[in-house]
Amino acid sequence: MKLAEIFGFQIEFGYVSITRMSMDIVTTLRSSFMSGVFVGIAGFGYLATRDMVGSVLFAFALLGVVHYKTKLYTGAAGFITPRELGQLALILFGNILGCLAVALLARASAMPLQEAAEQFLAKRLELGPLRGALLAIGCGFIMTTAVTFARKGSYFPLLFGVPLFIVCGFPHCVADAFYYLAAPLAYWQANLGSILIFYVSIVLGNFVGCNFYRWVMGANPE
Repeated sequence: MKLAEIFGFQIEFGYVSITRMSMDIVTTLRSSFMSGVFVGIAGFGYLATRDMVGSVLFAFALLGVVHYKTKLYTGAAGFITPRELGQLALILFGNILGCLAVALLARASAMPLQEAAEQFLAKRLELGPLRGALLAIGCGFIMTTAVTFARKGSYFPLLFGVPLFIVCGFPHCVADAFYYLAAPLAYWQANLGSILIFYVSIVLGNFVGCNFYRWVMGANPE
């Protein structure tokens, strides 16, 4: 007998069903954590260069996510059903944890990555939540398009799409999570409220962009 559905996983009466749900949650967190690591490493490279080379190299992240089929917020948001919104939140949480792991690694680097991250974050906050959310729509649209083509074996939209959203200044909520977490703690302490509000705005903007195609066309991208 079905009791409820939480995080997109069905719960039924009985120990076995609850255990299976717990295992599914752990599997999702592990997969989404790995996606966060991919994005964090790509972000590490971008902070080290802050130029077109870094933008192109960032495609490593999505190539890794697509090949290993790990779960990424902007790779899943355009394909989920309403009952899976909780699962999408779980994916984002895992992505952020993966980014945090690499952000801690970045603090051990001899390169001035924390300073670069602070400058990046300061420019983001200058946009404000509304402009940030609107720009994030562009990134979500590019990501869903890139993932749709990659699932069919065509990687050109991915290779061009990732540098495109970076050059355009479209925020990607998982990439931004790495940049924010790599910034100095003192900057966080001084701007905590603004950072959190802005971050929520780009998460929502990415979600809108990821779903733009199917909301307009009335069908899933695939």
